[in-house]
Amino acid sequence: MKYTNRLFNQKEIYDAGATNRLFAAAIRENAQFHYENCPEYKRILDGFGFRPEELHAYADLARLPFLPTLYFKRHHLQSVAPGKQIIKATSSGTSGSMSKIGFDVKSLNLGRKMVVQVGRYHRLWSATPVNYIIFGYQPTRENKTAISKTAFGFTFFAPALSRTYALESTENGYALSWDRVIKALEKCEKSRFPMRTIGFPAYTFFLLRDLKEKGIRFQMPKGSMVTLGGGWKQFYAEKADKQTFYSLVKEVLGIEESNVIEFFGAVEHPILYADCRYHHFHIPVYSRVIIRSPDDFSPLPNGQAGILNLLTPMMQSAPLCSVMTDDLGVLHTEQCPCGAKSPWLEIIGRVGIRDIVTCAAGAEEYLKE
Repeated sequence: MKYTNRLFNQKEIYDAGATNRLFAAAIRENAQFHYENCPEYKRILDGFGFRPEELHAYADLARLPFLPTLYFKRHHLQSVAPGKQIIKATSSGTSGSMSKIGFDVKSLNLGRKMVVQVGRYHRLWSATPVNYIIFGYQPTRENKTAISKTAFGFTFFAPALSRTYALESTENGYALSWDRVIKALEKCEKSRFPMRTIGFPAYTFFLLRDLKEKGIRFQMPKGSMVTLGGGWKQFYAEKADKQTFYSLVKEVLGIEESNVIEFFGAVEHPILYADCRYHHFHIPVYSRVIIRSPDDFSPLPNGQAGILNLLTPMMQSAPLCSVMTDDLGVLHTEQCPCGAKSPWLEIIGRVGIRDIVTCAAGAEEYLKE
């Protein structure tokens, strides 16, 4: 893991260009580990006649066979013994099946370094206590979804005075309670400490829209933030454009756009992407993005829309070095006014249900199943 450790110890987290050679070496190192320790992954690479040592240069990364996230929903791949996987997480399962990913100590340690650096860059760390409102699931022993674990973990960026969950665990499952959240907002407004929200943007938007329609307004304490993560999921057809969302946050909560931060990630690609003040998802040194054609999975030039192929050497416990999502995006290389040197990713939507089936069929062929 010498190359991977060097990569995750980088100080300039958005200078991907300066670490291309190191990243390629780390991916080769990671793919070799999985090739030797995960029989299913070895079978897949052998089926393509591909060996990790063929990754000689950064340009070779596109040749590394990718695994669709749908594949992980049907196959449980692991390169580390289950007993050494100290944390296990699942995807949200909105499509009816879930990916199950375990995290070993080495993977978690790399993830910790990443979170520390990303949180520092985006000024998320604070010693000032915060009242948290989580537009997501209350953690339970039974709930192993990555989004619930991530949302709870977010509440450690600043000391938690309180945690209020929109989706509270009950005897009959989870129940959504706007009344509980509204009462928490009333208390937050009267507090001398900041408020932070985290969670699904759909739930956040729906509540703020309802509050506006009812004429309810708040003025949250200085330093309050609205942070979003988890995507719109089944509410994608109702997704609001960003400026509408930011205006609503300002009008209902009194929080400026500069204090609205969005995150992107997936259980099959546990890299923390946080948008800059211009709301661009810059690619951190820990990952790379290849945009692929929906037709034949060939890499597309920067600036063209296609399916996201995400790469990272972070995970030791499962072969997640190259995965393909069902998200559509564009990779931009033009200079961002924020000053970050890395290209930035624009998420433009998700592949439709029919397209998912088509892509899944293509992936099945791709994996020679």
